[in-house]
Amino acid sequence: MNEFLEVLEHYDPTGEEIAFRYPPEGSAEIKFGAQLVVHEAQEAVFYRDGRALDVFGPGRHTLTTQNIPVVTKVLALPFGFTSPFRVQVVFVSKRTFLDQKWGTREPVVFRDRELGAVRLRAFGTYAYRIRDARTFVNTVVGSLGQFDTARLADFYRDMIVARLNDLLGESLTSILDLPAHYDELAQLAKARLVEDFGKYGVDLSDFYVNSVTPPDEVLARLDERAAIGAVGDLAAYTRFKAAVAMGDAARADGQGGGGASGGLGIGLGAGFGVQMAGALSEAMRAGAGAPAAAGACARCGNPVPVGARFCPACGAPLTAACPRCQKPVPAAARFCPACGAPMTPGPAPAS
Repeated sequence: MNEFLEVLEHYDPTGEEIAFRYPPEGSAEIKFGAQLVVHEAQEAVFYRDGRALDVFGPGRHTLTTQNIPVVTKVLALPFGFTSPFRVQVVFVSKRTFLDQKWGTREPVVFRDRELGAVRLRAFGTYAYRIRDARTFVNTVVGSLGQFDTARLADFYRDMIVARLNDLLGESLTSILDLPAHYDELAQLAKARLVEDFGKYGVDLSDFYVNSVTPPDEVLARLDERAAIGAVGDLAAYTRFKAAVAMGDAARADGQGGGGASGGLGIGLGAGFGVQMAGALSEAMRAGAGAPAAAGACARCGNPVPVGARFCPACGAPLTAACPRCQKPVPAAARFCPACGAPMTPGPAPAS
């Protein structure tokens, strides 16, 4: 720039700018007595020949020997400070940048004491402000003409996730305990991140953990686990559902369902029913301590318990003695199940 600058001032209309270098490239010529205006929540770092000479706070600063002794000592000229000199000024925002987002790019693997290895995603917010403008410009901004929060977003996100991964492995044993420990986790993470931010001249004002969650498929398994816990005895529940399904199929066949219902009945009878017979018998024996049913009374048709010799409804005898082997035989049986003798005497066989 060939024009001599008399007033140096910068205003950020976006609210996202952290640092602005004036001029954006090269250097500008100014005279002694020029005005440097620094707004509230700003600092200005004054450079010449690539060196930071002074840092100016809010207010109007006249570039004279009275208020910039460091600058004038370096710029002492034999002709009385009347010639212009070439400088750069970096305006640095000192406001707190709120609601900065962080989150994992990809799920991280976490070993859970109850669920085994699970992948987790974590999200949250943080806030920061520039504490040391000179350090920040020299270590982060460099020679860039303009620097905003977007340039720091990826860097800080990766830093936060790296620290949080270590913290999760050291202080947490199960993701089921997470909701009650978000505040403690955030405080521990902030304590570790303060030093990482501080070496760049930045203060980490606030740090929050909003959520740490597994992927959707793991959440679905957790829902299933909760449902199983609500059911209680899974084996008894499975046997009950099987019995209901078999009863529904039998009713469908009895109503002449045919087609699909008939096929279902065949499938239940040929496969599923055989596999579940033992389980159903066990469930029946376990139910409320009641004796399992042995069959129906031949006279009245009511069910009778196992081992009963007479029908509890009508009193009819349920067993008789075999005339040949004297073993007990059900009353309705036509032949002895032990020796095969007919229960009703017939004509004597021819000799």
